[in-house]
Amino acid sequence: METEAMTAVTLRPLDVLIVSIFALYIGLFLNSRVAFLRKNFIPPAVSGGLVCSLLVLLFRDLFAVEIEFDMKLRDILLLVFFSTVGLAAKISTLIVGGRILVVLVVIAGIFLVLQDVTGVSLAVLMGVHPGMGLMGGSVSFAGGHGTAIPWGAEAENAGFAGASDIGIAFATFGLIAGGMLGGPVARLLMRAYRISGPDPEGVAAHEAALQPKQTTRRDPGDLLSILTALLVLAICVVLGSLVNEFLSNKGFLLPGFLTSMLVGIIITNLADIADIEIQPATIEKFGEVSLNVFLSMSLINMKLWTLAEAAAPIFLVLVAQVLVMTAFAVFVVFQFTGRNYDACVISAGFVGLGLGATPVAIANMDALARRFGPSPLAFLVIPLVGAFFIDIMNAAVIKGFIEIITRWLT
Repeated sequence: METEAMTAVTLRPLDVLIVSIFALYIGLFLNSRVAFLRKNFIPPAVSGGLVCSLLVLLFRDLFAVEIEFDMKLRDILLLVFFSTVGLAAKISTLIVGGRILVVLVVIAGIFLVLQDVTGVSLAVLMGVHPGMGLMGGSVSFAGGHGTAIPWGAEAENAGFAGASDIGIAFATFGLIAGGMLGGPVARLLMRAYRISGPDPEGVAAHEAALQPKQTTRRDPGDLLSILTALLVLAICVVLGSLVNEFLSNKGFLLPGFLTSMLVGIIITNLADIADIEIQPATIEKFGEVSLNVFLSMSLINMKLWTLAEAAAPIFLVLVAQVLVMTAFAVFVVFQFTGRNYDACVISAGFVGLGLGATPVAIANMDALARRFGPSPLAFLVIPLVGAFFIDIMNAAVIKGFIEIITRWLT
């Protein structure tokens, strides 16, 4: 039904911003009313954005009107979000994680490679573009929406049509799977190893080590805090772009969001050394807003009709990645992080991290902590791995697989 009668309507950047915010309102409303969305921690940007993308599909099929979105603002929001990720990565906090953090970082690196090997191998066996397997690997699952969209755009530029939409689909299903699988995996481990709850002495020791240093606290919503956060984020975005341009001229290509994140890491640790306070709560709010609006813009722009032909491969890859994640959590993560209660909670968090995103990981761990008791170590190392290490390692792993696939196809 794609004929010359199809009418194209393009929404300008500010129009897209307005629509994406309305999509977030819809998502917040749906999440407050639908228990499944709420219990599985589906972001409102995903639930509301999917509704809007369905409306775009209806306009296309019923009225022959194809709505296009100008995504200039989305690109800036992506840089802002990853800048907030970098600003949260303090070396002083990383040190507290100790041996378990190092072990988990190594494990996460191995898992990223395994996830991509699984996705690409299945794509080859099914006779589809190997790029789809990569999108069904660490790009979309471990990376989530924030990584799937920019890498999907690069894949489309390289000739893999519909890569962004496929990546969004994988990331969305991964969020659901990660939220539903983490708790059962932890409960299975607790029953198998007869673990009933945390060691009180270990909890006390970790809580003492994690006590934050005393600082002068300002209201994170006051004008000075907001202006400081705006200035720092703008510096991260601008310097990140300059670094990215410099590296590109030297032949070392990296996605723009990664260099903005690296600048954020440098700034926050220099500020710590100079005893300059950057309000983390304010930065976190900027990150939350930028990520949700970014995701909303991406979801409303998802061309659902491009996913129809890939429905079967998407389902098979999803099932395979869930099985790989379960086996890895039980036989690797749990075994190498202590085979105790902390290891159970870390395994549940790793499932959420490997299939969904850091918020899903935290939600999985929180559900266990509320039922069986606290695990300060798990709540330290999993967010650190999710907010800092995994993005850097994932960029390197993805880049390596792209090089392999490119050489293979040429």
